[in-house]
Parts: sequence; C-alpha cells; structure tokens
Amino acid sequence: MNIIFLGPPGAGKGTQAQRICEALGIPQISTGDILRRAIKEETPTGLKAKAYIDAGKLVPDEVVIDIVRDRLDQEDCKAGYILDGFPRTVPQAEALADFARIDAVVDLDVADENLVQRLSGRRVCLNCGATYHVSTMKSDCCNHCGQALVQRDDDKPETVLSRLKVYHEQTAPLVSYYQDKNLLHVIDGAQQKEVIFDAILNTLGVKQ
Repeated sequence: MNIIFLGPPGAGKGTQAQRICEALGIPQISTGDILRRAIKEETPTGLKAKAYIDAGKLVPDEVVIDIVRDRLDQEDCKAGYILDGFPRTVPQAEALADFARIDAVVDLDVADENLVQRLSGRRVCLNCGATYHVSTMKSDCCNHCGQALVQRDDDKPETVLSRLKVYHEQTAPLVSYYQDKNLLHVIDGAQQKEVIFDAILNTLGVKQ
C-alpha cells in the first residue's frame, strides 16, 4: 500500500508511521530525511537543494518533488511506502498524483490545546536525545546519562502556536483535497498510542 500520513506537529505521525511500516514491511519516507540524504550523497537534486539552504532560502516545491520522485523510484518502495511530511500543500499533492498512486491517507486529528500541552511540556536531553514530558518527569536530569533536560525553542508555547497556524493555513486544506478523492481516514490522535495503532491497522484493513 502507498499511504500518506497527515496531522499537525505533535500529533504522533512519526511514531505511528514507523510502527505501521514495521507491521507492513514497507519504508517510511520522511521528506526531511531524504532531503538530507540527497544533499549528503550530492545527487543532482540534492545539490540544488543545498544551494537554496546555503543561501538561507526555503527549498522550492519543484526540487522537493524531484527528490520525492527519485526516492519513490527506488526498489524498496515497489511494495509500498508511507509518506510522512509530504505533501504539505495541495499543489504538492497535485504534483504527487502525476507520478504516484496513493491508496489511503491517514489523518491524525488532535485539538490544538492538546498539542500545545503535549509539545510545550516536552523536555529533551541534548546529550543523548532522550525525550520526556513534565507530567511524568521525576527529576530535571536524564535517566540515561544524567545530563540536564531542556525545553527546545520549537517546543515553547508561542512557537508551537505559530507552527500550528502555519499547519492550518498550508497543510490542513489537504484534508479536504483527499476527502474529495475518498482516500481520507481520520483517526482520533488524542487516544493512547496502542489504541491509535490498532485503529490505523483496522482502517487500512490489515489483520493483526
């Protein structure tokens, strides 16, 4: 199956996409990951992307689309894949439709107030990368390496609200776009992780 995961920042797309990929034996295609890989491998499109990044500019749609197209042409995508982080806009979705057949779009729906609470309460260890939430933290130090835990700038409430505003303006219209194509499956992303995982598998018609 060729699947797209939608949902606002903090909805748990990455976590669920990874688990579904493991269950189905297909790759998770993260735009950020393939962009970094293309730049590292110095592919033609990777070099184009690097030129924009080095100039402090956003990588334009046509370059991102070329990188996604190249990735989906690789052998491990023949049996299916999950796209996580692409498309972000309706024009990107329209471009994707020219070279990829999408079977299902999973939208993890979480209210903004829940996401602000979820993300602004997150603390990370800059030393080993472990993440925690203030609601379950027993100390201000990492359980793994003992280093102090910090709040990333991206997780500060005002930044979270700004990221959500951008999502609603740019990416949320994809919900209507894929709904019109009868591909959209909305999952309540405020539930427990296991419940969400089971709901996605059930939606996709995958027997456990």
